[in-house]
Amino acid sequence: MVVGDGPVRRAVTAALPGAVFLGERHGKQLARVYASLDLFVHTGPYETFGQTLQEALASGVPVVAPAVGGPMDLVRSGTNGQLVPAGDPAAVAGAVAGLAGDRGRLGRYAGAARDSVAGRTWAAVGDALIDHYRAVRGEPVSESAEPAANRPTASYPGGVPTGW
Repeated sequence: MVVGDGPVRRAVTAALPGAVFLGERHGKQLARVYASLDLFVHTGPYETFGQTLQEALASGVPVVAPAVGGPMDLVRSGTNGQLVPAGDPAAVAGAVAGLAGDRGRLGRYAGAARDSVAGRTWAAVGDALIDHYRAVRGEPVSESAEPAANRPTASYPGGVPTGW
């Protein structure tokens, strides 16, 4: 199932002839789509913030995503989903097949998904950004009320992926 629309729709439709294309969805319609998923897969290597990933995780849906940019702040491989090397379709397919074939692991990831983003309010994310700027300037950073488990991280098993 593919949700959304855009300039590459024709190419994606050609590349995925068996997929169901739902087009754009918003609000309650989009929430119902997330609620119906077992797994959310995001393959784009240029995601900076990861709003769709956060929405999936907040819906209790594990995520498979490339280990670059925004996904690295949201997906904790082995906890709420799986990060894969960017631009590696075989790695994406392997991650999806592995999770589809291991319902227990998929269930554990789903159980951790919502909690992993519960503290990521707009205020908490904005405060974290301001703290990053303060740190760069050598200023003291504030004590955040956001739980440490929800603070943005950049973890990837095996280190930073090549090309990053």
